[in-house]
Amino acid sequence: MELYLKVRQACAEGMSQREAARVFNVSRDTVRKMMSFSVPPGYRRQAEVRRPKLDPFIPIIEGWLEADRTMPRKQRHTAKRMFDRLREECGFTGGYTIIKDYIRERERRGQEVFVPLSHPPGHAQA
Repeated sequence: MELYLKVRQACAEGMSQREAARVFNVSRDTVRKMMSFSVPPGYRRQAEVRRPKLDPFIPIIEGWLEADRTMPRKQRHTAKRMFDRLREECGFTGGYTIIKDYIRERERRGQEVFVPLSHPPGHAQA
C-alpha cells in the first residue's frame, strides 16, 4: 500500500511511468495498473460467510465472550472449552474448526489498527 501511494505520487509530480518503474523496481505494467486505480484492487466478498450450523449459537458464544472480558485472563473461555460447552449444554453438532475460526475472526475485528507515520527530519509530530 505504501509503495502504491509513492508510485502514484511520483507520477503525479511529473515522473514518467517508465522512470517510476525503474526507480521503484517494479514493471511498467505494474506502474500502469497502479496509475489506473486510485485504490489497490483486491477481492471483496459479495455476501457474508454463512455458517448454518453455527448461526443459531452465535448469541450464546457472544454472551460468553462478553462475560469473559470481566474475568481474569486465566479463567476465560478457550475455543476448545466453548466447543465442549456447546456440545454438552446446547446440543451443538458442528465441528471445532467452525468455532475456532469464528472466534479468531471476531478477535481480529476488534483489534486496534495502527497507521505508520513517517516524517522527514525536522518535521516530527508533536
